[in-house]
Amino acid sequence: MDIIWLRDFEALVACKNFSRAAEERNVSQPAFSRRIRALENEIGVRLINRETLPLALTPAGEVFLSQARIMLRTYEETIERCQTIDSASENVIRFATSQSLYMTHYKNLIAPLASKGGVETDLNSTSWAADQFVSALQQSYCDVILTYWHPSMQFLGPLEVANFEYLTLSADRFVPVSRTKPGGGPEFQFKTGSKDAMPLLSYGAVSALRAVQDFVLEQAITPQKMLIVNQNALANSVKAMILEGFGMGWLPLSLCKAELAEGRLAIVEERLATDLEVRVYRDPKNKKGTLHELWAQLQLEQQVRMHRRPKRGAAL
Repeated sequence: MDIIWLRDFEALVACKNFSRAAEERNVSQPAFSRRIRALENEIGVRLINRETLPLALTPAGEVFLSQARIMLRTYEETIERCQTIDSASENVIRFATSQSLYMTHYKNLIAPLASKGGVETDLNSTSWAADQFVSALQQSYCDVILTYWHPSMQFLGPLEVANFEYLTLSADRFVPVSRTKPGGGPEFQFKTGSKDAMPLLSYGAVSALRAVQDFVLEQAITPQKMLIVNQNALANSVKAMILEGFGMGWLPLSLCKAELAEGRLAIVEERLATDLEVRVYRDPKNKKGTLHELWAQLQLEQQVRMHRRPKRGAAL
C-alpha cells in the first residue's frame, strides 16, 4: 500500500469532491481517481459511495478512515523519530525507563550527573511493555535502559545471555502497602479464616513488576484469597488507587517512602516484601564517547553508595 494513497483518501474525505481533492493533492483528476481506485482494490472493498452528492464514505470507508489516520500519524512519528536519531550529536545519550524509575532515579540521579558532565540525554519512552525496553537496547533504538531487576524478571534474560553490561545503582524493596486507617495501621490486613477476599491492585501483564508480584504471591502463604480489582501497567497508577482505598498492592519502597513516612500508607506484612535492584544496561559495543563518560560517573556513584551503605547488623 502506497502512503500517498492514504493521503489522497484523507484529502477526498475532507473535500468530498474528486476535483477539489485532486487540486488539493496537486494532481490531475483522472490520476487522482485511479489512485483512489487502486487503494480500494488493495483493501478489497468499496470505500467511497460515489452515488451521493457530496461524496460519502461507505461503512467500511468509515472504519478505514480512522485506521488510515492512525497509520499516517504513526508513519510521521516514525520518520520524525528516525530523523532525530540520525541527527543526534555524539553528545546525546538515549535513555529508556519506566515512569516510576524516571521519577525516583533518572530525574534525581542520572539527569544531574549528565548535566554536571555536560552530557545531553534524551528520554525515549516511559510507557513501553517490559520486553520492549530490551528490544530497544538490542536494536540500538536507545543507548541505555534503566530498569528494576529481580530474579523473576525473565524478560531481561536475553541481555545477560548476550553479555550486555550493567551497573546496580541502588537497592530497593517491593513492599505490600495499604492506605492507613484512622488511628493507624493498614486499612487492609490479612485475617486468618476470613471469608472475604483481599482486594488487590495488581500490575498488568506488560509491566516488569507483575513478575515480581506473582513471585511473591507464589512463595508466600496468605490466610486469605486475593481478588484482583484492577490491573495497571504503571506503578504510579497502582499507588494512586491504593491511596484512594480501593485495596492493597505492592510498590517499590522508593516510590512510596514519603507516604509511609507521612502515615498515609502502611506496610501490610513485611514478610511479603522482597528485594529489588535498580540497574542500568548498555551494549558494550556502543562506542559513544559520552556514554563511556556517563558510565564512568555512574560507576563512581555506585562505589560511593556502596561505601555509604551500612553493614548488615550495624546500628541505623
